[in-house]
Amino acid sequence: MSAVLFIIIFFFVIIFLIDAIPQFNTWQSRIKIGRFQDRQSWSEKVLKVAGKWLKSTPTIKLTDHSRLIILDMVKGNYKRSTIQSWQEAALVLGLYEYVSKTGDAAVRNAIQNFFDSKINQTGWKVKPTESDHAILGYALLHADFIDHSKYKTALDETYQMILSLKGEDGTVAYKNHNRDYRFVDTIGFICPFLVNYGLLFNIPEAVDLAVSQITEYQKYGMMNEENIPCHTYNVHTKIPTGLFGWGRGIGWFVIGLIDSWNILPNDHPQKKTLEEIIVKTAKSVLRFQRGNGGFNWLVFVKESRIDSSTVATLCWFFTLAYQIPEISEACLLAKEKGLDYLQSVTRRNGAVDFSQGDTKAIGVYSHSFDILPFTQGFVLRTILN
Repeated sequence: MSAVLFIIIFFFVIIFLIDAIPQFNTWQSRIKIGRFQDRQSWSEKVLKVAGKWLKSTPTIKLTDHSRLIILDMVKGNYKRSTIQSWQEAALVLGLYEYVSKTGDAAVRNAIQNFFDSKINQTGWKVKPTESDHAILGYALLHADFIDHSKYKTALDETYQMILSLKGEDGTVAYKNHNRDYRFVDTIGFICPFLVNYGLLFNIPEAVDLAVSQITEYQKYGMMNEENIPCHTYNVHTKIPTGLFGWGRGIGWFVIGLIDSWNILPNDHPQKKTLEEIIVKTAKSVLRFQRGNGGFNWLVFVKESRIDSSTVATLCWFFTLAYQIPEISEACLLAKEKGLDYLQSVTRRNGAVDFSQGDTKAIGVYSHSFDILPFTQGFVLRTILN
């Protein structure tokens, strides 16, 4: 065999393996999926995977392609740091719940070491440029055992990044190159950070910005019939754009809403306003939970696939919304049904499966359903409460 032919064959074998190995790993990991006997053994496995992934977070693909992946890698279309930031943030949030319940020093140190690897004396090593990064700042603030003054420069950078995305209407854009729309994702990315940051460092305008972001979306980005958000609305025309009922979009809305409400002190003048939105949203969302506890990626369409990331974020929402007497009983039941579903789609190693992949654009949604560290973190948050 000539050297040239050998190189060509070797090259094609490498391409084949890059495509085949992930598909094989997914196939074999789903053997005996969901066979946990009890909630305790399941939660221990979920915790173990979350801890492992914080140290080495799986790459979440930009693309849905499963063939010729090398082409996406070469073009720079395979991964992006902004997607990874919200995966890591959710893992920290989940692991923090474990530390707060157990005081586990090893997990606490792992979270500390994680942020030490991300931040130096000049702030974030990878500078925040898009709203996605803000949820990682929230995870840092939420970890109350950390000396936040040590990371003040990084937190200030996050706040200034958010302000740089603020438009003339007083709300924040998702990305700098797309200022004409307000994305529901941004509610989850920035609002809990702004509330926590504003309260910690006595910056009331940061808290006000978070509340405004939510209430403006409530005004222009929701269905008339149900309190279900659209993917975006146009900031100039105030016309909703994209799908109503996108599952993870609902998830972004409710985690931004419920965490912001939960952080606000009871005497804050906008606390009741957010509570009213929570009640309306819970009553709408509860109508679309499937009999098995799941929520479809397009919640109105039962023929669409169930999305674990939607289920996980809504379970977290129900966990905190349970504090409101008007919806307490319904939220508790929905949470438990949702956890039963998530347990049933957890791989034998503890990784929760079948989460929808990354969204490509307004109205362009992933057809890939796989593991997602973001889901893992919110499952862990919910199990421990």
